Amino acid sequence: MALHRKIDALMALRPDLAVIPEAGAPERLVERVPALAEASLVWVGKNPNKGLLLAGFGTTLLDFDRNRCDDSLHWIAPVAVRGLPGLEGPLHLLGVWAQNASEGNRRKDNPGYVQQALGRYRRFLRSAPSVVAGDFNNHVQWDRPGWKMNHANEIRSLARLGLVSAYHVSRGIEAGNESEPTLYWRSRTYHIDYVFMPEEWTKGSFDLTVGRYEDWIGSGLSDHVPLVLEVTQRENRGLQRQS
Repeated sequence: MALHRKIDALMALRPDLAVIPEAGAPERLVERVPALAEASLVWVGKNPNKGLLLAGFGTTLLDFDRNRCDDSLHWIAPVAVRGLPGLEGPLHLLGVWAQNASEGNRRKDNPGYVQQALGRYRRFLRSAPSVVAGDFNNHVQWDRPGWKMNHANEIRSLARLGLVSAYHVSRGIEAGNESEPTLYWRSRTYHIDYVFMPEEWTKGSFDLTVGRYEDWIGSGLSDHVPLVLEVTQRENRGLQRQS
């Protein structure tokens, strides 16, 4: 469903920073969503009606260098974040809306968009505390022997960058043991949305919540529920992903 139908639910979460797949381009959105007029916005995609939107609210500012962006990695955006409440210095965010099978990535030797982006933006992710968040469209239940695009490979690549899944750490579980879906599609459920954060953040206080079915699916707002990350030792109100 279009973002303007969900904006009240999004703003009720009081996000400082949001990663929003399947959103229209800002020049189309702002007219229908006045709440975005004061936000710091970055959008990537090929279809002006449906791309990846990153939004900074309040003092949070997003710096997107298109010269740094690899246009072949559609709907993945490397963004420097400044002014995030409670966080000293910059944060680097890799926003993700991974188009895998839907983009024809069906070859065993194709690593997929996330793995390619982690390689392409490795220096960017290592140069500041970083978060990789969004709709990965992937899960270990779909992994196949020898396939480079396996989600387990993505997890290992992220771990080499010092990043861990906030959901799995907060629940004390391994990938594949999720009890809370993030996608409700054609009467089936999946956990395909993730927030990977610096492992050192796990030494402090943080909280990862999953949106309620009743608020998002039952109300007809979306087929996804949001993940909301709150890093309380830095007094942040959260890194939020919503679709």
